[in-house]
Order: sequence, then C-alpha cells, then structure tokens
Amino acid sequence: MLKKIILILLLIGLLLFGGFQYMIYQTKKASPEQVETYSKDDATLSVFYSSPAARGRKVMDSLVPFGKIWRTGANEATTFITNKAIEIEGTELAAGTYSLWTIPNKTSWEIIFNSKSYDWGLNWDGTSPREPEFDVLRITVPVEQLDQFQERFQIHFEENLYLTLSWEKTKVKIPIAL
Repeated sequence: MLKKIILILLLIGLLLFGGFQYMIYQTKKASPEQVETYSKDDATLSVFYSSPAARGRKVMDSLVPFGKIWRTGANEATTFITNKAIEIEGTELAAGTYSLWTIPNKTSWEIIFNSKSYDWGLNWDGTSPREPEFDVLRITVPVEQLDQFQERFQIHFEENLYLTLSWEKTKVKIPIAL
C-alpha cells in the first residue's frame, strides 16, 4: 500500500513538473528571450529580457498599467549587468547584476535598479515580487512618442549611451555615463 501511495505521489509530482515546464515553454514562445549588449573599451553592459508583442492589444495604460510596478518585459524579471561602475543621471551604479523595474506613466517613467535577482517577474497572485528595500537607484525619465507603432517591446543601447525601452508608440531613454 505504501508503495502505491509513493508511486501515485511521484506520478503527480512528475505531471505537475511537466505541466509547469510546458507552461514556461508556451509563455517564452509568445515572448521570446532577448539579450542586448553594449561594449566599449573595458566596459560591457548587458540586458536580458523577454519581448512581449501587442498582438492587437492596447499596451500603455492597459497591458502595462500606469502608476504600477512593471517587470519591464515578460516572464522573468529583466536583468541588467555591468562589469564596471557606471553613472546614471549622476548617480553611481556599482558593477554587478540588477533586476530592472519600471513604473510607467503617461509623461514619465520611473526606472528602478534593484540589487536582488528574481526568478520570475510576477508572483502567482499577479503582484510584483520586487522588494523595494533592495532598490539601489531610482530615476525618472520623460516619455518620447514614436512616429511608428512598435509591435514588440524592445530594449536597446543607443549612441551617446542611452538604454532605451520602447513599445507601441512610447519610448524612454535612460542616460548612462561610463
């Protein structure tokens, strides 16, 4: 009898694990993983994120609600890595790995670098797992309007060293100094 119970529990565990892995696969297929890297001299900056698509949905102040913390992409929390200290709007950010969070609004976005890594960008109840006590840098940047609709969320490094976040017809630029 004990062997049957153990076998049943093992099968249930395997089904749950397999179902969870399938769910992750389907989620990542809809929002593919992206890596953006910038290198100059001895500095290397990288961003790892998942790129969701609008797919006919309204993005700003709907899919990405205004005034609420956003994981800045899909799936796992977005990760920003720098191999050396940099400055963001005059504030030093030490070399290291950070989770990147945002609070979007209509005319500006709050950008948050958090020193803790998170396995996923949302808790099971849909809330953010971010712990504010680990925020190491917070800035506010203005929103720019894009001329053309952008289907997928994108993060890029631009000349004069800006980390840009853009989606739909919205773009924000985070100034970085090496």
